[in-house]
Amino acid sequence: MNQISSLAMSFASLSVYRGILNRPVPAALCRLLHAAGHSQREFAEAWGAFFSALCGQEGSSNLRGCLARDVLYDQNAFSLAAARGEEIGRTVLDAARRDLDVVFQAASVTPEQLLEGCDFADGLRALNLPRWQTGALPPPFEAGGGTFADRAARYYRENGCGVYARCRAFIWRGGEIRPVLHPDPTVLSELTGYEDQRRTVIDNTLAFLNGLPANNCLLYGDRGTGKSSTVKAILNGYCHRGLRMIEMPKESLSDFPVLVDKIAELPMKFIVFIDDLSFSRQDETYASLKAVLEGGLAARPENTLIYATSNRRHLLRETFSDREGDEIHRGDTIQESLSLADRFGLSVNFSLPAKDEYLEIVRGLAERRGLGGHMKELEEGAERWAIGRGGRSPRCAKQYIRAAEARIRSGRKPE
Repeated sequence: MNQISSLAMSFASLSVYRGILNRPVPAALCRLLHAAGHSQREFAEAWGAFFSALCGQEGSSNLRGCLARDVLYDQNAFSLAAARGEEIGRTVLDAARRDLDVVFQAASVTPEQLLEGCDFADGLRALNLPRWQTGALPPPFEAGGGTFADRAARYYRENGCGVYARCRAFIWRGGEIRPVLHPDPTVLSELTGYEDQRRTVIDNTLAFLNGLPANNCLLYGDRGTGKSSTVKAILNGYCHRGLRMIEMPKESLSDFPVLVDKIAELPMKFIVFIDDLSFSRQDETYASLKAVLEGGLAARPENTLIYATSNRRHLLRETFSDREGDEIHRGDTIQESLSLADRFGLSVNFSLPAKDEYLEIVRGLAERRGLGGHMKELEEGAERWAIGRGGRSPRCAKQYIRAAEARIRSGRKPE
């Protein structure tokens, strides 16, 4: 048995990391290594399929990096234990070490070595088969202390494993946690104004990440003031510290116990994000959220917080008839409308800015976009824009600067 045939057998027998064989590139590589000892036609077909899979994963110039990504994102007994900081059993550790040695040995095989190791190299030379590059090891696996398994374990402890290492944003849909492949890119440095409110939310998030007591948080106030943007930017700012976010639609709140069962044992910190929250008195999910926040049998795990946004401080819509109706215990009706908001340990108010604050936001956005030379026209135009849209807000300022920049870059004056 030559070196390629031996490697084909080893690669096909991966155990702890067997899940990567379901990924496009490892699966195609396994088939190619196996085909080297079979027919010329089968080998040529496997070569083409492998190169196609590599190109599909942008790995034709770095096979090692492509396979390393699949290793780092695989969820298995070894990666889960390492991510949780648990002691890894000797049997699993030895198997993981063996698997990773095999994977990176396969990743180092060059096209020329593979051709030389098959039984029909001369017949294939005329085909001018495409070549790939093995490339370099990515940072987590670069030369350093310990084996490949030791380096992988360090990565899992710092970043988690599986889909939670690959993605930072998720949505609860159809009873499953589904990754958001293209999350909102807003970052904290892009947000202007509301520094005090934002600092309050950031400090609470940092306490959570540092293992200190932290509160569920309600960001409430006027539309367009940056409540949702603040939450998304916090995710982007602290995802490197193990923060992940799951957006949960209001109508799915009764699923909260199911959701937390899926994430309670994971090493990352999760914010369950509920956007644009408000309820009618007949809304059944109102009671579900009350139980989730405080009072239900299904406790919120230590690695989970709830952040919600709302245009209303009183999340339960209340009418004058509720206050003046025929209920005997009218005070109970009023208290019911306040009780949900009170169950958030932290409530942060985002109100519409005054004119000076609004123009300060406009100036900050303009400077950031390199439009400082047009400041006077921009300030005047921003005020007209706000009047035409029913009020000043950070959203309004951002929309105006976007429109004004397009005009300026096109050689026209901002309106």
